[in-house]
Amino acid sequence: MPRDRYRTELDDLRDGVVALGEAVLDQLEAGLDALESGDPALAREVIDGDDAINDAYLAVEADCIDLFALQQPVASDLRFVAASFKILTDLERIGDLATNFGRYALAEPGESPPAVDAVAIGREARDAVADALTAYRTRDVELCREIHAGDDRIDALCQRASEQVVRDLVERATGEGAGDSWSVERVLDDVSRLLLTVRDVERVGDHAVNVAARTVYMVEHDAELLY
Repeated sequence: MPRDRYRTELDDLRDGVVALGEAVLDQLEAGLDALESGDPALAREVIDGDDAINDAYLAVEADCIDLFALQQPVASDLRFVAASFKILTDLERIGDLATNFGRYALAEPGESPPAVDAVAIGREARDAVADALTAYRTRDVELCREIHAGDDRIDALCQRASEQVVRDLVERATGEGAGDSWSVERVLDDVSRLLLTVRDVERVGDHAVNVAARTVYMVEHDAELLY
């Protein structure tokens, strides 16, 4: 009976991590939608939803600690609990980034923001998180390696987007009307917010890779993607 309870606790931990991940994915999608639409009600909903994410994170974290302290797992079970503990942190941080998107969506837009589709890149990063969660749930190490390899594309898209934002600012500052006091200041807030958005999108992708790397370690005791 004690052994059956232990296996149930391990299964419950996995289910808790997956449930948190699914809630974070919903938050992330809503944050990106708010950025795209400029919907203030949706943006505030995302911001207000962060407390529920944090509460769920703390609850599953407590389950990990109880398993460490009371069951003293070894070998593959220890790797599973340790990996889940780390993955929880990545998921919670993705939730924080989704909240950032909600805050950016509430900012007053300028007349002509730089032509960078950070939301489209964000949805690629969101898909990587969804794949990483699937890989964790199904113990799919090949999918983990695909996520790791695909992160180069997200990084490259973010790099190009950041460069485009800076080029746009320089063109506005040096082009026609550059002598007017508003020519740079009028777009500076948009530029700063877009650069922060692109940075946060890249971080979402990085956290997806972290989840994948921890899953490979969990399944194969292989740290190849961790460093």
